[in-house]
Amino acid sequence: MGDKANAHPGAAGRAMTAGQPSSVRNVVLVGHSGSGKTTLVEAMALTAGAVKRAGRVEDGGTVSDYDEIEHRRQRSVQLSLVPLEWDGCKINLLDTPGYADFVGELRAGLRAADAALFVVSAAQEADAVAGSCRAVWEECAAVGMPRAIVVTHLDTARVDFDGLTAVLARIFGGDDPDAVLPLYVPVLGAQQPDGHAPATGLVGLLTERIFDYGSGERVELPPDEAQRPLIAAARDRLIEGIIAESEDETLMDRYLGGEEIDLATLVADLEKAVARGSFHPVLAAAPAAPGGKQGLGTVELLDLVTRGFPTPLERRTPAVTTPEGQPRPAVVCDPDGPLVAEVVKTSSDPYVGRMSLVRVFSGTLRPDETVHVSGHGLADRGHEVQDLHEADERVGALSAPFGRQQRQLDACVAGDIACVAKLSRAETGDTLSAKDDPLLMEPWHMPDPLLPLAVRAHGKADEDKLSQGLSRLVAEDPTMRLEQNQDTHQVVLWCLGEAHRDVALERLRSRYGVQVDVVPHKVSLRETFGNRAGGRGRHVKQSGGHGQFAICEIEVEPLPPGSGIEFVDKVVGGAVPRQFIPSVEKGVRAQAARGLLSGYPLVDVRVTLLDGKAHSVDSSDAAFQTAGALALREAAADTRIDLLEPVAAVSVLVPDEYVGTVLSDLSGRRGRVVGTEQAAGGRTLVRADVPEIEIGRYAVELRSLSHGTGRFDRAYARHEPMPPQIAGKLREAAGA
Repeated sequence: MGDKANAHPGAAGRAMTAGQPSSVRNVVLVGHSGSGKTTLVEAMALTAGAVKRAGRVEDGGTVSDYDEIEHRRQRSVQLSLVPLEWDGCKINLLDTPGYADFVGELRAGLRAADAALFVVSAAQEADAVAGSCRAVWEECAAVGMPRAIVVTHLDTARVDFDGLTAVLARIFGGDDPDAVLPLYVPVLGAQQPDGHAPATGLVGLLTERIFDYGSGERVELPPDEAQRPLIAAARDRLIEGIIAESEDETLMDRYLGGEEIDLATLVADLEKAVARGSFHPVLAAAPAAPGGKQGLGTVELLDLVTRGFPTPLERRTPAVTTPEGQPRPAVVCDPDGPLVAEVVKTSSDPYVGRMSLVRVFSGTLRPDETVHVSGHGLADRGHEVQDLHEADERVGALSAPFGRQQRQLDACVAGDIACVAKLSRAETGDTLSAKDDPLLMEPWHMPDPLLPLAVRAHGKADEDKLSQGLSRLVAEDPTMRLEQNQDTHQVVLWCLGEAHRDVALERLRSRYGVQVDVVPHKVSLRETFGNRAGGRGRHVKQSGGHGQFAICEIEVEPLPPGSGIEFVDKVVGGAVPRQFIPSVEKGVRAQAARGLLSGYPLVDVRVTLLDGKAHSVDSSDAAFQTAGALALREAAADTRIDLLEPVAAVSVLVPDEYVGTVLSDLSGRRGRVVGTEQAAGGRTLVRADVPEIEIGRYAVELRSLSHGTGRFDRAYARHEPMPPQIAGKLREAAGA
């Protein structure tokens, strides 16, 4: 695998089409921010002949990071597709952002792919690798997705490739470190003044051949005698790892008995083990030197993808139902089958309009045909489920993206991926199917956004555009959630982190022309009575003609949390006429909704109407409403009013080594730990009740505390009294 002469590269400048699923490879690149995923994609594009010089297409853009926001930020923020052609196969490379805030783009890439390349920088610390990749590795393992590891940044001073592969085996191999072994090892050149020796080539451990890239082109050479002993130990371990995964149970005994296993058998067993996801080879790669035609290790990597990674025919397709939820038979990857495709990403192009990145799982998608669009709303995100949205839409032009270009396609067969123009109603996660046989694919899991961003329109001109801009943002990115908070009257956009938030604001401004102001996020506070109290409401006015006359006396007592407002009538003797008792209640409830001292709603009290007075002419519904409100305010003036704050039930999952740090931090946030329990993979689940006002930025701060390895969930639990000193500060800030 990879130890053969250069394959025929694809021609630059033409749209690559796939005739059959067997000629398609869909590969997602996963890795920490800065690990070199985009540079690797560009190096592979150069080697495959898709570009004439590193990372560049004809218009001067790059093949992957072509979004204006990405250029300004010098960081990938969205999923991008780069199609290549190698050895008769179409390879769809799905380059994902490495920053944790854009995990939704990563999830979309995993959904569209059939195999994964985990890109690891030789300069990264082991904690960074584990934090960014371990959860995704386990997710791929759960569905049997094949994985390989690519080590980049080999020019880092004093790189210890053997030590690094041992770390990777520990992080990714788990109980079977021999399932993660190098397939090639770098050949180091002359030592530089700074003390490091750059990699100039690779040793193919199976063939014991040197692949030298020092000239900018791949040259195959035999090893010299001094190199052979260094190769032998790594080669023996690799062979044992391959044989351990072989379906031929006699192979290990034959090998241990001294039999020389032929190369063809080893390569065939290696390819099978990689394809079924039980063996994970480690490779090394680097971009081409200026003027070079091939980056180090890119030929080997492309060969691994075409020969070792599975075709879409071997992928288990997500379950499908009718839009009404009736199960349907499993979808088969057949170009002649019924159409089932999925929108894995939605974006807006200022020149082309709305673009949908679509993976076709069955059938063939063609331009200008009418398809049925079905969507789940928020069914898999733990919130109120929206109604399924359904519509028939006409498919626009199909294209293969390449940098800023869109190269036209005549069709997209099952297993392939393409961009579809002008699907105006389709959102990320929606299913495209035949209009006379509508289907719906099960949704993929998206993380719940937990960082609130409260915004308001900057000016009058922005007010009308704000709602539409926010709605389009959420439709394109399902990891954002839009909330119209009825208690605080704020518009809140929930994001995954600060970078996610900043990109959302930038897109609102640059893509949709909406200027917004960011305002402090408010939590839904409440008030309640600390003790029993009485109040008298007197509303008497006489100014000629009909006056206003209403007097009522009430008693207010606190109730258990969650009781709301309870109104009790204990008037005797008709002191308050029956027709005005509902008026008193209406006034009390209206005042409770407005709040008493701080402007927060009053809850969990029983208000008892005891007595009152009325006038045969001047009493009215409005007068008794006013009297009821005045009585409640007077009662509040004579007792302690407690401020209630929302408390969230928080579950934090972190590696065991960070449990102490997390517990200490939660304690500093006034959290009460409910319990801890062991979880798989050397992790601990911490459950705690924490005031919501203390965890507004916890999504960001937990990432820092746990070096990117922790995650948490939150759910509203209850309201409970806030400590007096904190309540006092809030009231001062509110002017109460």
